[in-house]
Amino acid sequence: MLTKDLLRVSRAGGGFQPQFAGDSDRPLAARVIGTYQGHVDHPRSDLDDALTDLERDADDFKLVRGFAKLLDREATFETRAPVDPRRAREAAFTAAESVGVASETDREQALSRAADRLGTAASDVAAALYADREQRQVLTSLDVRWSPDELLAQYNLSLAQTALFDATEVRVRSSDPKGVVSAVKRLRLLYEIRRTDGDREVVVTGPDALFRRTRRYGTRFARLLRTVAKTADWRLTATIDDRGTEREMTLTDADVSVPGVEPVTEVTYDSDVEADFAARFQSLDLDWDLVREPEPLEAGAHVVIPDFAFDYRHADFRIYFEIMGFWTPEYVEKKLARLADLEDVEMLVAVDETLGVGEDIEARDHRAIPYSGRVRLKDVRDALRQYEEELAAHAAADLPADVTPDADAIAIETLADRLGVSESALEGKNFPEHEVVGRTLIQPAVLDALDDSIEAGMDLGTVEATLDEYGIDDASAVLAQLGYRVEWEGLSGGTVREK
Repeated sequence: MLTKDLLRVSRAGGGFQPQFAGDSDRPLAARVIGTYQGHVDHPRSDLDDALTDLERDADDFKLVRGFAKLLDREATFETRAPVDPRRAREAAFTAAESVGVASETDREQALSRAADRLGTAASDVAAALYADREQRQVLTSLDVRWSPDELLAQYNLSLAQTALFDATEVRVRSSDPKGVVSAVKRLRLLYEIRRTDGDREVVVTGPDALFRRTRRYGTRFARLLRTVAKTADWRLTATIDDRGTEREMTLTDADVSVPGVEPVTEVTYDSDVEADFAARFQSLDLDWDLVREPEPLEAGAHVVIPDFAFDYRHADFRIYFEIMGFWTPEYVEKKLARLADLEDVEMLVAVDETLGVGEDIEARDHRAIPYSGRVRLKDVRDALRQYEEELAAHAAADLPADVTPDADAIAIETLADRLGVSESALEGKNFPEHEVVGRTLIQPAVLDALDDSIEAGMDLGTVEATLDEYGIDDASAVLAQLGYRVEWEGLSGGTVREK
């Protein structure tokens, strides 16, 4: 996804159509990739200057910034300094107070004293003073996943997702309606299936749409698009709240695709037990994506194709899952032999209790989950939770103790997604520039501005519109923080009152 300030749309004829990148933009995409590659081991400021030059030459500067936004996520910037910048500043400023810096000579004297205190050279102190500032950080590595053509495809997908931020309703026709419905449930959206012109259309809204039209589910609609775009044949129509004007946007598989992903076909299952488990698991809101029949695994001279895999959304980690039904003794023996030959693989095996081979599976370093009739979701969830706790602990250890988001206000869920970690990995972290309000991080200045804007007696819809300008959708928590409550008036809305 892109930020809303990079959205490019045409409103011709009263519509709302993203201005997608085309084949003619391929040279520009290649130049932006080359610019990043050519600035490895250079400060961010040099990279930004080069991108600014590209913006001047391009027909639309937002296109350059959109490409750069995507590539920035593939780049690693680090602070390079001979001395820790915070220590350098503390020593330099302390020395400056005693010297009384009023000239270049005084400055050199202060740096020299600071250097003596740190046991280094004055030039090292000077170089380190502001080395941790964003513009002075160095691009140390770049792992570009996309070719220029794939960058165009990723840009178009991200642009379409951004256009859905202000959607109030989405209607989808797809060659994989079951997959779409599974994703809708996972995203905790509401849906109904309508038959239109002999076809089925999945109509998706958010829970709050039962009471009023709202844009608060736009990011979930955007995530749904990625699932839709993976199918072979689809059409999506969205109702967009464009600053109070209702517009319609239509996207098809000709507009958007997912780079490096082949369109999926109808999923089939080998047994009712597998189909039942998959349907129930995908209805849960877990941090694991269920993959049907993942890649084959080497097992000695043979291969094993597990029934499923669980992919953790916040790390590159996969657990395989096999369901062993009531098979013949000969088949069970072959399966156990294959499992014994698997190496460096995390495997969960659901075992029909009548087989009596749970201990044999445990002896092969795989976790056995007994079942009778159907696989219990709780048992699988408990097994996955053990992995989650370990993965979250590793992710939390890799994060600094103090986390400082760039945004003035940001949901913890969104911050975790940007950092590529689960929300639990942020527990116990400090947010020195933000206050935690419900599940949102908000800078004190924003809270002060909201306190000045919100008054008792205001309509809740007006307050929510004010909060939406700051990207805040948790009205209840913010109002409670500011000392207000909501007095509800049936299903029509509410009024803000002092506590």
